[in-house]
Amino acid sequence: MEKENVASVYAGKRILVTGASGFIGSFIVEEALRRGMQVWAAVRKSSSRQYLQDERIRFFELNLSSESELKEQLKDVRFDYVVHAAGVTKCLHKEDFHRINTEGTIHLVKALAAVKMPVKKFVYLSSLSIFGAIHEEQPYEEIKETDHPQPNTAYGKSKLEAEAFLDKWATEVGNGSFPYVVLRPTGVYGPREKDYFLMAKSIKGHTDFSVGYKRQDITFVYVTDVVQAVFLALEKGGSGRKYFLSDGEVYQSATFSDLIIREMGHPWCLRIKAPIWILRIATFFGELIGKATGSVSALNNDKYHILRQRNWRCDIEPARRELGYEPLVKLDKGVKLTVEWYKEQGWL
Repeated sequence: MEKENVASVYAGKRILVTGASGFIGSFIVEEALRRGMQVWAAVRKSSSRQYLQDERIRFFELNLSSESELKEQLKDVRFDYVVHAAGVTKCLHKEDFHRINTEGTIHLVKALAAVKMPVKKFVYLSSLSIFGAIHEEQPYEEIKETDHPQPNTAYGKSKLEAEAFLDKWATEVGNGSFPYVVLRPTGVYGPREKDYFLMAKSIKGHTDFSVGYKRQDITFVYVTDVVQAVFLALEKGGSGRKYFLSDGEVYQSATFSDLIIREMGHPWCLRIKAPIWILRIATFFGELIGKATGSVSALNNDKYHILRQRNWRCDIEPARRELGYEPLVKLDKGVKLTVEWYKEQGWL
């Protein structure tokens, strides 16, 4: 879409972005501003506003844990669009995934309905993780929208439960009065992201660690392509539709680290490939230590299931066909941009 047409479609429209201080949310805010929208960034009091410096941003503190509080907070404002990007990817206690990702979504939607918010489109950021470890037999097959979700992580289950609520709610209210679209990105990376950064940090320390000897097909999507899909969904997404997002390619497990090594100038690196059972032990004790210290560990039970999964292929043709989605950043370019940003920010 050309710039002048983008402006004519979105200029002056009011959008609420939850999770605005987060990795993906902050990029959504930036794109909404670029399109001339009036942007409300939903944040917590404790949220960092490091990437939300534009003076045009209207900050909005929302308590997603309380439907009654949300009603009070939302009763005097009006939004044309809502993008729900708030959520957690790791927690100390698995029940927190349901409380934050599932119940937070339920509270927000019910509060919007209670105050009769005239939302033209509600976009929910879900995850490919809702499908769990399916299609891992040879040859590996793409996960399609017709497949039955089988989440094998607490995170994936919480996202699927939120999707199920949206489906049920739309059926109950009927008559298209709750137009919503669900996006299911695969592994999202890019500047500001901290989980994939751990791999770059490890490589800087001259160690590249991977697990499992069985073939692993991996997919990625650069953060700005997720943002592209968000605004295409706002404009073109049919109510109730769900779309997978990736860059359209399939990679092997070592590709990401190979590209990081290249962009970091080929430092010497000890490459360690361990069996899955080693990962199981590491994540078991990592989760115990995290609970004992009160800090969320990157090595937890969910991480075990994610890393052991051998197939992350997904079918993005419906997004291409219905939304006009076309990923612009392949992995080699995306890793280059990401590593450059890490260096500029002093992370590496």
